[in-house]
Amino acid sequence: MEPEMEIPVTTKPEKFVVSKNADSFFSGIYNVYVFIGRFFKEVFSRPFEFKEVINQCYQVGYKSLPLVSLTGFITGIVFTKQSRPSLSNFGASSWLPSLISIAIIRALAPLVTALIAAGKVGSNMGAELGSMKVTEQIDAMEVSATNPFKFLVVTRVLAITFMLPVLVLYTGFIGMIGAYLNIHANELTSFTAFFKSAFGTISFLDIFSSIFKATVYGFTIGVAGCYQGFYAQNGTQGVGRAANLAVVLSMFLIFLEEMVIVQFVNAIR
Repeated sequence: MEPEMEIPVTTKPEKFVVSKNADSFFSGIYNVYVFIGRFFKEVFSRPFEFKEVINQCYQVGYKSLPLVSLTGFITGIVFTKQSRPSLSNFGASSWLPSLISIAIIRALAPLVTALIAAGKVGSNMGAELGSMKVTEQIDAMEVSATNPFKFLVVTRVLAITFMLPVLVLYTGFIGMIGAYLNIHANELTSFTAFFKSAFGTISFLDIFSSIFKATVYGFTIGVAGCYQGFYAQNGTQGVGRAANLAVVLSMFLIFLEEMVIVQFVNAIR
């Protein structure tokens, strides 16, 4: 009996795998760059889809009000309850309205609203466009002489970029109302005294930075959601993956942008 010959198992070299991953990473960055460049090219070209932009503003803004209202109100109450014991230990309970206003206007309102929008609006964009992509509805729009990128992507990115600053201001107001109710219930502070103390420490730079943050976050969420959905593949599995990546990528970029913008604003301050 001749001994059985072992068939060598060929494995991919480690360098080849690393190189392939690096190529995929940089290729993805280039595709995003092209996607954003195409957006800025299409947004200034005719025809302008005003009706669809207004429709998407309604979908993004008005339909997000219940969730944003509840979250903002609870944020104001919880942050006030958590901050009171620390200030009471130093006998500085009178500074509570100022502390709450600074925290909500500068950080909590933009960040909380952006994270809610990333989970609700970003995932919806990724799933909706992904479903249209895998069912070839986007290809059908191209055949019918309609620009799907302009009608589907540009309108959605513009809508969330415009509406997120409005939602942030609304969240800040609702959060301050929740904080006032909690402070009034414990310290019997009047409405006028609360808001006079709260807005005495808020500057124009604080409000401007919050609006600027919201604009950047809105654009990020819109681009991430539309990009993942517009290039979804592999059927229904690709639709779920697009929605998931839209949320994860949006939240990751929002935290990075938060750190950069805070450093920039503090340098100006």
